[in-house]
Amino acid sequence: MRETGLTVDELAARAGVTVRTVRFYGARGLLPPPAIGPRRVGRYGPEHLSRLALIEELRSQGLTLAAIERYLRQLPDGITAHDLAIHRALVASWLPEGIEDIDREKLERRAGRPLAEADLDRLAAMNVLERTGDPDAFRVDPGILHLGMRLLDMPIPVEAILAAREVMLEHARAAAREIGRVFRDEVPRPEQVAAMRSLSAQMQPLVVQALVTAFQRTLREEVRAWPDSRPGPRPSAS
Repeated sequence: MRETGLTVDELAARAGVTVRTVRFYGARGLLPPPAIGPRRVGRYGPEHLSRLALIEELRSQGLTLAAIERYLRQLPDGITAHDLAIHRALVASWLPEGIEDIDREKLERRAGRPLAEADLDRLAAMNVLERTGDPDAFRVDPGILHLGMRLLDMPIPVEAILAAREVMLEHARAAAREIGRVFRDEVPRPEQVAAMRSLSAQMQPLVVQALVTAFQRTLREEVRAWPDSRPGPRPSAS
């Protein structure tokens, strides 16, 4: 039977860090211990990948290990890989882009599998990677690559992914314009514009978090409202 989960070497390759870094984070308590499988081999799951992405994002912001430890201690017990990814997105949303330029070999090593052209098209549609003029060179957001890989084999057409992305961009632009209008309307004098711009930048993390929270709740409600397409019991013959 094939063992599930990642070895420490596979985890490090997927996360783009060294095995030594993984072990160091584990020793500091930043990463939970792996599940111990047959032959006493530690196996890591999606939550370890998401936690590593969050740790690396916090480090890129300049937080010390002690500050990162405090941040992680505030997270609820049993937090899922999905929620960790949201935390990472919130942190990354007001930081400079953490995009990497990588070749196909490194991309497939990070992805953990060979990637066909159709796979690359889907990842590009999800905004996980960006193609360049070189067919074997890509610009990748490493923090969300593993999330894109988990969605890669879902039966969703590329056209649907692109349409959903366009909807999100359109409404995000509309929300940004309306929030900007609210701020502008509250500036009574021209000399206060600079101060308001500074305040807007400082408020960005809170605005992003509010938007993400509202989106999560609304999407959850929408999914619950989807009709159940499973056929019901056939009526008995009279």
